[in-house]
Amino acid sequence: MYNTRSTRRFGGNTRRSNSGGFSKSVASTRTGSRSSGNRHGFAGRTNRNVLFRHSTGPRRGVSKRSERIDEAKFINKATENNTIKQYAAVYSFSDFEIDSRLKANILNKGFDKPTAIQDQAIPEIINGKDIIGLADTGTGKTAAFLIPLINKVLKNKNERILIVAPTRELAEQINVELSELTKGLRVYSVLAIGGANIRSQVSQLKRGYDFVIGTPGRLKDLLNRGSLKLSQINNVVLDEADRMLDMGFINDIKLLLGNITPDRQTLFFSATFSKEVEKLSSNFLRDPVRIATKIRDTSSNVDQDVVKLSVGQNKIDVLHDLLIKDDFKKVLIFGKTKWGVEKLSKILAERGFRASSIHGDKSQSQRERALRLFKAEEIDILVATDVAARGLDIPDVSHVINYDLPATYEDYIHRIGRTGRAYKKGVALTFVGGEMR
Repeated sequence: MYNTRSTRRFGGNTRRSNSGGFSKSVASTRTGSRSSGNRHGFAGRTNRNVLFRHSTGPRRGVSKRSERIDEAKFINKATENNTIKQYAAVYSFSDFEIDSRLKANILNKGFDKPTAIQDQAIPEIINGKDIIGLADTGTGKTAAFLIPLINKVLKNKNERILIVAPTRELAEQINVELSELTKGLRVYSVLAIGGANIRSQVSQLKRGYDFVIGTPGRLKDLLNRGSLKLSQINNVVLDEADRMLDMGFINDIKLLLGNITPDRQTLFFSATFSKEVEKLSSNFLRDPVRIATKIRDTSSNVDQDVVKLSVGQNKIDVLHDLLIKDDFKKVLIFGKTKWGVEKLSKILAERGFRASSIHGDKSQSQRERALRLFKAEEIDILVATDVAARGLDIPDVSHVINYDLPATYEDYIHRIGRTGRAYKKGVALTFVGGEMR
């Protein structure tokens, strides 16, 4: 269990660390000012208790299901010396039967040896197979489907690809990676996500495209307007497919895939895939090749532990005590509700932390700005709902904190997959017990 005990001396300016020594100098000044030498700009506590009420109403695209997760599942040590992560690739990128210009772009990105999911999936996709790809977060699933599909377009400009993602942020990230891989190749994409100007998306679709990358709701809107001609699509990717086939999106997915020719190549990728979802996927795939490169449920690079709260203990104060530690350099905090996430972000900012939030009530420009600042380390803390749990590649996240418990263990796996990426170590902490005040 993660130790949260500390001693305070509010009349002075010292703070005792868990190890018994003294950590950073803390100035007890008014809220909003910054103390020198403190990375997060901590400036004393607001003198109040905070009441968090958590609504449980359903949201579009989010399953209403929930489960009781065994607390022991939140405790797991990272594998020493990365022994589990070693993979001997059969191919190098230069070995794949793909366009030489695409190979050059791959090498310009600094890639030589493919990851396990890339090594095994790319040849099968090139051969036209339908795929169920199951791989750990942070192991290059996006490139695993983009590279062979880009090659398809370079060989035949009649190929059209639809990529569906559960969140705007993930769709945008896929589009950025596509742009990097297709630099100078005259491959065109349309990003079709909510929160952005739909008229601009309609105009781009009219001009022509090779890839459409979008979220189910906006794709459905464009279909209903007659702007998205699904009869022209002959390749489909569901990224984070388990979420796509879950209760929140299943009807939209059925509608979209039902309007696409059955004579298509269909690729499903995810880090988690329940037996129920895999059974459902058989309705959309033809004799799929199943590729599973996962070693265990959660990344072997992530140290996982719980933060146990005593009854009546102030949850905000416990979080605060963690965030001022030196090793909490870039922290992603997950909350349950949009209201709770926004409130927590504001309280942390009032306490002097460089924090922002991302959730479904934010405008698209606000969400993009918060994510951009966090990636650039202009803020140290991002508080988010599960909109940030799926697929996002944020470099060097030192800690993921589950301030509120995830609804399911699959959600937990995706949340903590935001740290420990690219073979680096990360830490995931989950708050359990206690009683909110």
